[in-house]
Amino acid sequence: MKVAFISRATLYSSPGGDTKQLEETAAGLRNMGVTVDVYLTNQQIDYTQYDLLHFFNIIRPADVIAHMRRSGKPCLVSTIFVEYGAVKEEGRGGIVGTIKKLIPESTFEYIKTVARAVKNGEKIVSKEYLLWGHTKSTMYVAKHAKMLLPNSESEYRRFVAKYPVATPYHVVPNGINTKNLENHYPENADYKNAIICMGRIESRKNQLNLIRALNNTQYKLYIHGKPSPNNMAYFEQCKQEAAANIHIAGHLDEDMLYTAYSNAKVHILPSYFETTGLSSLEAAVMGCNIVITDKGDTRDYFQNDAWYCEPDDVASIKDAIDKAFNAPYSQAFKKRILDSYTWQRAAEETYKAYANVLKL
Repeated sequence: MKVAFISRATLYSSPGGDTKQLEETAAGLRNMGVTVDVYLTNQQIDYTQYDLLHFFNIIRPADVIAHMRRSGKPCLVSTIFVEYGAVKEEGRGGIVGTIKKLIPESTFEYIKTVARAVKNGEKIVSKEYLLWGHTKSTMYVAKHAKMLLPNSESEYRRFVAKYPVATPYHVVPNGINTKNLENHYPENADYKNAIICMGRIESRKNQLNLIRALNNTQYKLYIHGKPSPNNMAYFEQCKQEAAANIHIAGHLDEDMLYTAYSNAKVHILPSYFETTGLSSLEAAVMGCNIVITDKGDTRDYFQNDAWYCEPDDVASIKDAIDKAFNAPYSQAFKKRILDSYTWQRAAEETYKAYANVLKL
């Protein structure tokens, strides 16, 4: 079986959870004997050599439509359905927040797509998107996919509530890489009993309210991640407001990342929206207690094994961190992750979906 993975042009220049999901799923499928080639949406593809096309991010239909229409191949879509309507735009500049309040979310997504093309040079591959708009384009992708691959039942329910389609679906859970558990990570004085936040620095991840919650407290907070290109003003505001106990640094390599996880006490993602929160899963299996919000699909994964906070309420963020910091670590939660949420399982479930579509 030969499969083409196709994703956004900034998949590697601005990495996110979708980058990890794509790379790990590809690696798992290759281990199962599937040939997987990865393309950015703006690259030329010889469709004839593939049995399937697998797209990532249904909220970027401008990346998908043209490939779907040209290829003549069965297409599957990992939805990664983030609803940005819930995301606060504080720190991005007044005009963005003002526009977002005045127009529907679909119109805002359309404007973002055009702005990415103008400002960042992200080519709009599917010219149909400009004519159809965001909602019709998303519906086209969903209807013409042979199967949708949400990361949870919750994500699927949210998607069909907004885009009512009858396309078959198969849940493919996000996961962790179990090989990292085999390594021994050294003690590290910086991260020992620290609070850590791993993720792209942007308004959706809500690092600014986290900084405000922990400024000048007894905690050491380490925020790691690349700033989103469209959130540079937000990144600057985070740096400006951070007190001496807050450390904002860049992306960590894998060894240092897992060293941080294994030394820290609490990992927090106080996001306005998460389909999963991959870094939370990784941190949890390495020994961190987890603080998250329930905005999105996180309860499907974390259930009662995390502490939940309100992203708009700095007191709620601080209270959840206090409780998580003083609680014991749950080995039962670790076992549940290893049983249910690994990249091996994600690859297996993806293969089942392929086999279903190809009638193998």
